[in-house]
Amino acid sequence: MRKGKDRAEKQLGRAVTVVSCYEAGYDGFWLHRLLEANGMCNHVIDPASIHVDRRARRAETDRLDAETMVRVLMAFCRGERKVLSLVRVPGVEDEDARRSHRERERLVRERVAHVNRIKGVLASQGVHGFEPVRKNWEQQLAALKTGDGRDLPPRLRAEVRRHCVRLHLVIGMIAEVEAERDVHVSRSNSKAEPGSAEQKMEMLIGLRGIGPAFASVLVREVFWRKFENQRQVGAYLGLAPSPYDSGGSRRDQGISKAGNPRARTAAIEMAWLWLRHQPDSALTERFNSRVGSFTGRIRRIAIIGLARKLIIALWRYLETGLIPTGVVFSK
Repeated sequence: MRKGKDRAEKQLGRAVTVVSCYEAGYDGFWLHRLLEANGMCNHVIDPASIHVDRRARRAETDRLDAETMVRVLMAFCRGERKVLSLVRVPGVEDEDARRSHRERERLVRERVAHVNRIKGVLASQGVHGFEPVRKNWEQQLAALKTGDGRDLPPRLRAEVRRHCVRLHLVIGMIAEVEAERDVHVSRSNSKAEPGSAEQKMEMLIGLRGIGPAFASVLVREVFWRKFENQRQVGAYLGLAPSPYDSGGSRRDQGISKAGNPRARTAAIEMAWLWLRHQPDSALTERFNSRVGSFTGRIRRIAIIGLARKLIIALWRYLETGLIPTGVVFSK
């Protein structure tokens, strides 16, 4: 990299700036930091933002992809800012801080998979009511009988036992990750600096219905970056509307789902809990007045709007200190 830059400066007789780019993916951000450290102006591109040929079948090679990225980068450097979208590169500490809640998310999925597998294989023998997450799972397993009164087959019993061992290993890992998170949050209560991630987590946990799990996801995934307006907040979570207006066809396609899927899932789950724990807030009253006694699909659609309004209200609360109307704080 340095040799090429030095050769170009020697030929041109002036200082040059080397601009590079690559698509965000499995390489992460270490390459970006390496290029920046060597004096290059690097951009990490959102792959979905690059326009491609819309034919049903199109050529796809690394050479063509590289040529497309070069053309897009040249247009971007000329001032055409809408030809691509750049990924906001987090700092080293911000990137490392995300690992706790992401690891917990993976472990929870693994726990659910083990429980479903155990209950599934036992259901094939007519066995119901076995609770593998309890500490006395070994005593339960020893007393199990099939639906027709026989002892469990030995290989099936051994398989269930191995699944239970792995399940409780995962449960122990989840407890370990949550303990590390809680210790970090408790320490931040007395040492949090104004505007820091720790202070934002403390402010969110102070609201009834928001615990350490939601607070860590929102702060580490969403509120670590700066937004200029509420539209950017909604768009980052993929909760912005996607209208379709072409010719004589006009309709609403729903939310874009183009943002952070992890944060979007957390926002929607938090919206359901907000209805329960903040019944007197303005957001809840507005939701109830619009939805009324409707259930099912209408309620599930309306909760998306509540999640968007809630995440915007929390953004304002963290940035300006504006408390959402009617909110109750935790004791």
